[in-house]
Amino acid sequence: MPMIETINLTKKYGELVALNNLNLTIDQGDCFGFIGPNGAGKTTTSEILAALLKPTWGEARIDGKVVGYQNPQIRPVIGYVPDFMGGYEDMVVLEYLEFFAACYDIHGKQREQVVRDVLDLTDLHYKSNAEVNGLSRGMKKRLSIARVLLHDPRVLLLDEPASGLDPRARIEIRELLKELRRMGKTIIISSHILHELAELCNTVGIIEQGEMVFSGAVSDIMARASMGIVIHITVDDRAEQAAQLLAQVKGITKVDITLNNGTPRIDITVDAESGLPVSELPSRLIAQGFRLRSMQQEQVNLETAFMRLTKGLVS
Repeated sequence: MPMIETINLTKKYGELVALNNLNLTIDQGDCFGFIGPNGAGKTTTSEILAALLKPTWGEARIDGKVVGYQNPQIRPVIGYVPDFMGGYEDMVVLEYLEFFAACYDIHGKQREQVVRDVLDLTDLHYKSNAEVNGLSRGMKKRLSIARVLLHDPRVLLLDEPASGLDPRARIEIRELLKELRRMGKTIIISSHILHELAELCNTVGIIEQGEMVFSGAVSDIMARASMGIVIHITVDDRAEQAAQLLAQVKGITKVDITLNNGTPRIDITVDAESGLPVSELPSRLIAQGFRLRSMQQEQVNLETAFMRLTKGLVS
């Protein structure tokens, strides 16, 4: 049974469709990267899963329980970290965590131990007596994660956990998320920092204009986006003639000439199923008198996959 599942999940605001029949399945222990432009429906989905927003129709389930109908059983299972946390004037970090631990009905010696444990996990012990409002954005992000870990939820919903952070703070948050995944948490991360999602997540979903464009393993999205093998070739001169020669090679489906730092570069796409040995291309050019300067195969990453599979549409 999936840990998280949505079935035709839809949310409308008047004529505006924020989510359109979203179907999503996330297994226990998965780290799922939720990708999409602003306004695509990522936060709406997280708020529905966090039982903060009612869908117009459709259904969402967490740990087999229906969001909306079984919220009292769902809330102890989830921890939701929004993009921004509210201000708490004159409250220090230790008081903040003790307050929320009490809200989770954790008291006495158990509360002391739980607060101490999450401070250790998030490396915030040395900030125990610092005012919450005086923390840096990175520290506030870590404190938000510490807060939702107090009741040891099995599912974490993280909305842009690394947005607005400096490089060091992003690395620290990334390492914390890796540790949470090692602990067996099921995690949904909405983020625009795609190269970090590729490192953290084993599955991803691309959402655009409220609809899921792709959902599955990171390796699957790379294969789907590759659309053939892309190779960049630079010759010393006569780039146009070299491009014409390559365009006649069976298995090459596309040939373009672009400028790379002012130097003409030939970009070719090879049909991955054509059987054309890419290693033969240099000898073909050399045999026709061309002097090859460089040849490099393009590596498809999560950023290029996102750009190739989406159109930049929002609801």
